[in-house]
Amino acid sequence: MRVLIAAGGTAGHINPALAIAGAIQEEFPGAEVHFAGRKEGMEYGLVTKAGYPFHHIEVNGIQRRLTGENIVRNVKALWHLALSGPRARAIMKEVQPDLVIGCGGYVSGPVVRCASKMGIKTAIHEQNAFPGVTNKLLAKGATVVFAAVPGAVERLGAPEKTLVVGNPVRPEIFNQDRQAARRSLGLEEDRLVILSFGGSLGARRINEVVADLCAWEQGENRGIFHIHATGSRGVILFRNLAREKGFDLEKNLMVREYIQDMPRMLAAADLVISRAGALTLAELEAVGRAAILIPSPNVAENHQYYNALELEQAGAARVIEEKDLTSEKLIQLVKELTADRAQLMVMGRKAAALAQPDSLRMITRKLREILED
Repeated sequence: MRVLIAAGGTAGHINPALAIAGAIQEEFPGAEVHFAGRKEGMEYGLVTKAGYPFHHIEVNGIQRRLTGENIVRNVKALWHLALSGPRARAIMKEVQPDLVIGCGGYVSGPVVRCASKMGIKTAIHEQNAFPGVTNKLLAKGATVVFAAVPGAVERLGAPEKTLVVGNPVRPEIFNQDRQAARRSLGLEEDRLVILSFGGSLGARRINEVVADLCAWEQGENRGIFHIHATGSRGVILFRNLAREKGFDLEKNLMVREYIQDMPRMLAAADLVISRAGALTLAELEAVGRAAILIPSPNVAENHQYYNALELEQAGAARVIEEKDLTSEKLIQLVKELTADRAQLMVMGRKAAALAQPDSLRMITRKLREILED
């Protein structure tokens, strides 16, 4: 059996796709899984590192704000869109898949649409309560639709074939050993560890306030070990902020552009500071970690804020909207939460109670059903 998965743009699309790929290979021994995506996107690095064959297709989004630079981008996007149909057909001819799965990102559009037109069975997975444009367009033609939450079912427009399965999380997230993770980082068992990140590209405001937080941690000599991912656009910014604010990038601090081994870092952490993307929240729930969530204001329907509220209402997280975010507010909240380790443990247990460990099993069971139909 051959399966082709299309996913791109952000880790929030790619990591669920990788989790599904691994589950398919377990459920269907001998299954051959291929991926389609952009070589310039982060999917290329993540997918090839995982060892899957990768097929390049170039698809870009249209920029709504018209500037000189965006007009050039839009011309290029329209050109790539025109070529995406023939390229998708070439990939189908090369892979000859029995099943095609779209996990979000612009690349899913032409790949899944082409497969549907060719009579190949298709599935899509929507990670958010407010579906992206691509998945809303693909849902009616797909063989089966997977939704993360009940709120997405009607919005996807194909309730009769939509199954709510949660967000698939890589098994290694569930299976990490906290003590082993800490030992691998050279950390004592009782060391307080904070993990912070703002997404694969980085979030300027999060980098700015985390820089102030790091300066406070070192200035107060609090002994906190802090792991921070700047994102690709924040590498130089964070280095400059460290110089400006006078904290040492090597002292009780690990700074990375992107965290490749997130399962290990989550296992080691006591408190996570992050955006509130659907995958991030699913992983926080899976590992059972307290969090300070700063929802991105630059997403459709403000869905990250509503994602974050669910954890806050369950007692698993505290939420700061970016419009209200200041360094002082973040530092005060970190000070409050880390003053009582028992409080962090209670929040972690409440996060774990929200986890959906059966997501991958539900997906593979349904895929088997449609393939045997």
